[in-house]
Amino acid sequence: MSTVTAAVVREPKGKFNIEELELDEIRPNEVRVRVVAVGVCHTDVAMRDAVFPIPMPVVLGHEGAGVVEAVGSNVTKVSAGDHVVMSAAYCGHCLQCLIGQPAYCENGFAEDFGGRRTLDGSSSLTSISGEVVSSHFFGQSSFSTYANVVESALIRVDRDLPLEKIAFLGCGMQTGAGSILNELRPPAGSSVAIAGTGAVGHAAVMAARASGCTTIIAIDRHENRVALAQELGATHGVHGQAEEAQEELLRITGGRGVDFILNTTDNPAALTSLAGALGIRGSLATVAAMTPGTEATFEVGGSLLKGWNFRTIVQGSSVPQQMVPRLIGLWQQGQFPIDRLVKTYDFTDINSAFEDSESGAVVKPLLVL
Repeated sequence: MSTVTAAVVREPKGKFNIEELELDEIRPNEVRVRVVAVGVCHTDVAMRDAVFPIPMPVVLGHEGAGVVEAVGSNVTKVSAGDHVVMSAAYCGHCLQCLIGQPAYCENGFAEDFGGRRTLDGSSSLTSISGEVVSSHFFGQSSFSTYANVVESALIRVDRDLPLEKIAFLGCGMQTGAGSILNELRPPAGSSVAIAGTGAVGHAAVMAARASGCTTIIAIDRHENRVALAQELGATHGVHGQAEEAQEELLRITGGRGVDFILNTTDNPAALTSLAGALGIRGSLATVAAMTPGTEATFEVGGSLLKGWNFRTIVQGSSVPQQMVPRLIGLWQQGQFPIDRLVKTYDFTDINSAFEDSESGAVVKPLLVL
């Protein structure tokens, strides 16, 4: 056992409490990571607020990066001293994992949201008094100075890369970029609209630009975020609620409709409106975490002849060990200027980071440990 400093959520919608915890020994499929930096993501907000159930108290954090200090006996991908970015965990043996679709792992909920190891049902964290604290959020729980991380959640990166610059690529950025590059795959010259320009939406904007899309429309209620999206590649900006954007999208496309639309907001009414702005054979996709049971309605009678489709996307349909290096390469080439999105915070200022993210003042808060 070793003592770590971690941010603990003890009740739904509660604050993050900086506490000293005990971290147990690594299991055969785990590595010990000294966390250097970790991004703040909307999924952390959803879990903090109990949109999806997770046992509390809990240590969240799932966009970590750090240095490997020790490896379990079954680990083969990394060694002590390696630098790693962390992403979602997956089982590796279900059908979806075996066919190269780990984002849709059949055991993904337990691996990422169960709060316990799937190997033996234990948590790696306890309070100083012995209280069990949920761990292994996305296989990592990286709102902590050290974490025991499952091997499937690790991506080894070159040691000369600045970890504080690339830490947050493992979830929101690969979700936005992967939704464009892996799933929607817009051809050069096509039109794309992105509803919601947080970190996920900005990643999608940059990926659409890298794909050669010639009409890229950013939609957001925060004017500063729309302006930034236009600086990063959007050709048009729509300031307002996504559910009110249909008329403007049709105007921008000359009444033809948009070829591809990605929704990153958690508002189901936006889906209904955005579907009405699709062109013939258009595609509408959503990546937003919504409360289970949420429904959206679509008009299908008059739009049947359009042949449009709707899909949900998880983690940008990415294989993290492939996608994160791909994004690093785009960043190094200047095509993915993620530096423009970030504001850094000391780890102890975690609550301020979340407040700034939720207010729209900051696109991507990054905690430095």
